[in-house]
Amino acid sequence: MGRTFGLVATVCSLAIVGLLMMLSMSHNGPTAKSTKVAEAQATAAVSGLNFTAAATELEAYKSENATYAGATLPPAFGATLVRADAVSYCLQAGIGGGVQHFTGPGGTPAAGPC
Repeated sequence: MGRTFGLVATVCSLAIVGLLMMLSMSHNGPTAKSTKVAEAQATAAVSGLNFTAAATELEAYKSENATYAGATLPPAFGATLVRADAVSYCLQAGIGGGVQHFTGPGGTPAAGPC
């Protein structure tokens, strides 16, 4: 009788722990809304820093060549140079729905592709 009660108590305890973990993951896990919002904000912040570094590199290129045309950026900048002409350029960073672009010189990061 004692073994049966112990087995039932153990199974019930495991079921309760499983239920509590499932509820916790739905509110705090990788698919939770708050997690997705935090990831989007982090991606936007990193893109802004990448744009700043890339813009500095492009300004150095323009000071040497008097144009942005022909400039390239190494992948380490985390931004892609989509378009560059004599007086302006457009940088793009991010993936999927988190794509941002920066039109320079003197622009600010904005949502969407170039």
